[in-house]
Amino acid sequence: MAYNWVHKAADILENEAGDSVIEVKRNYQNLLAQMSRYKYKAGSLESGITHFLKITRSYWSGLFHCYEVEDLPRTNNDLEHTFGVLRHHQRRCTGRKVAPSSLVIRGSVQLASAIATKLRTFTAEDLSQVCVDSWLELRSDLGKHHLNRIEQLRFGRRAASATNVAILKITWLILKVCSSRTC
Repeated sequence: MAYNWVHKAADILENEAGDSVIEVKRNYQNLLAQMSRYKYKAGSLESGITHFLKITRSYWSGLFHCYEVEDLPRTNNDLEHTFGVLRHHQRRCTGRKVAPSSLVIRGSVQLASAIATKLRTFTAEDLSQVCVDSWLELRSDLGKHHLNRIEQLRFGRRAASATNVAILKITWLILKVCSSRTC
């Protein structure tokens, strides 16, 4: 019985019939009510059904967005695949096995372009119709992020060199004291 409920839940959420969001929610709520009413019949799996109901309640608010927004990934696996495509393209373009640090700074732009090009092909005419003001604003933001990243690297080098100087001073003082006392 419990396995049938889980398979039915998967079928409802798969929504192969193309039902509306309201219908999917209603069907799923009816199934959850049935599971809640008859979970005692599941025997040793009753605690599993109770846990399933609890988790479903906690995720309820975000469970049906994928039926409202076209092409929104339905599962975490689908979403991870989208990020995987971006990582794959990064590796092919750069030859690196690890994503470059520029992905942190320009990642939002690169991810959006990777998703957009997956959905459709863009022509030169499409690209020429971009709002120049919003493009300049985006370039400015990316430039600020880039400068912040450079400052972080410089600070790390300065801090490391300051630490080295402090260690050298302490070592020099110890040697000076020891040589004067003949340690």
